[in-house]
Amino acid sequence: MATAEATPETEEATPAVPENTYEGMFLVESTRFANDPEKVTKHITDLIEKAGGTVVAHRPWQDGKLAYPINGRRKGLHYLTFFRMPPEGQYELDRSCRLSDTVMRKLIIKHGDTLFNAMVQAVMAPPPGAEEAAAS
Repeated sequence: MATAEATPETEEATPAVPENTYEGMFLVESTRFANDPEKVTKHITDLIEKAGGTVVAHRPWQDGKLAYPINGRRKGLHYLTFFRMPPEGQYELDRSCRLSDTVMRKLIIKHGDTLFNAMVQAVMAPPPGAEEAAAS
């Protein structure tokens, strides 16, 4: 009995896993970010990457007083991220954020490609006045 071997012509290509585009807002402790911003940034990007995502852009957004205490904290820093991830990665990201000591809250929003690309460009653009400061 002859065995059939798969040839490149008969092998089916595995379909690419579709990736959605997301905006993520992570609320972290202000003091933790102030003491070691690189560590907090790496922690957030690692959470996304472990869930199968690819970070496209990220930056701290707003630091200030919270409307109400969260985990006994009255101040927090909002960290803005834009990333691509397969839809099933949301479950892992949600679980990881709940187990994290650094992330107090998170909000993930799915965007279309056009809006996502526009927002990434806005985040990556230099802040207003940066060109004038560099010229002087």
